[in-house]
Amino acid sequence: MLDWLRFGLGTLLMLGGLFVLVTAVLGQFRFRSALNRIHAAALVDTLGILLMLGGLILLAGWSVVSLKLVLVIAFLWLTSPVSSHLLGKLAVTLTDHPEREMQVDDPSLTRDVKEGD
Repeated sequence: MLDWLRFGLGTLLMLGGLFVLVTAVLGQFRFRSALNRIHAAALVDTLGILLMLGGLILLAGWSVVSLKLVLVIAFLWLTSPVSSHLLGKLAVTLTDHPEREMQVDDPSLTRDVKEGD
């Protein structure tokens, strides 16, 4: 009985994570700007990762595998904000006219583009 409960809860967590991640992928098509897409993806991936890997931890039981999955969660939660920040900075730097798509507070981050380039 306890195994079936653990299986059902793990499956529900994985299905919830799958729903969150698929919804996020479909939602990416709504946004035009790369920064909006990065922001939406960064918000959703933490919840989706937690639900998916949490379900896998429940299904695997407490073992070395579950410890490795907890370490994967920690690694992804630590590196996701850094990668999102770097991608956002790159998008601002490479956009020809960022003021058309977003508010630019620090003009030194954008590159100077001459007319005709």
